[in-house]
Amino acid sequence: MSDDLEAKIEEAIKNPRNLREMKDADAIGTVGSADCGDMLRMWIKFKEEDGRKIIDRATFQSFGCQTAIAVASVATEMLKGKTAAEASAMSGEELAAPLGPLPPVKIHCAQLVEGALRSALGGEEAQAAQTKSTSPTLLDSLGADAKSQTKVKVVLRATDAVVSASRIHEQR
Repeated sequence: MSDDLEAKIEEAIKNPRNLREMKDADAIGTVGSADCGDMLRMWIKFKEEDGRKIIDRATFQSFGCQTAIAVASVATEMLKGKTAAEASAMSGEELAAPLGPLPPVKIHCAQLVEGALRSALGGEEAQAAQTKSTSPTLLDSLGADAKSQTKVKVVLRATDAVVSASRIHEQR
């Protein structure tokens, strides 16, 4: 990775934007694989402005690498003021653009963010009715299919303020 890209990712990790759940979200999308550990959930809140329904704010939670967190951070800022159609037309490359071009091994990070966005926007009306009061957390989703044989280990590294998570499967 270029020094410029690494510096932008580091800055986004040190000061992540919109890294939190949203209790009053109108739409929620989750993508990823609990088996490999990369998961991202995005919450979206809409508002009416000049007769148009636009994104008021977007937030996220991620169990993934630093690049995925950085892309989600900058993407949630870019989504403000866009209609659902405008947002869903954005590619992973566009969502990651403020960071600069991603190396081929990191393109999946932008695709993860794009997938969460499309998941949220794709089921907006149906999800809004179901999720306003009972939306599970990302941690709940990780354990949903694994039952009691899965532990989630959260590792905090004070040196770079990054939260990463890995799944540990117990062999019983």
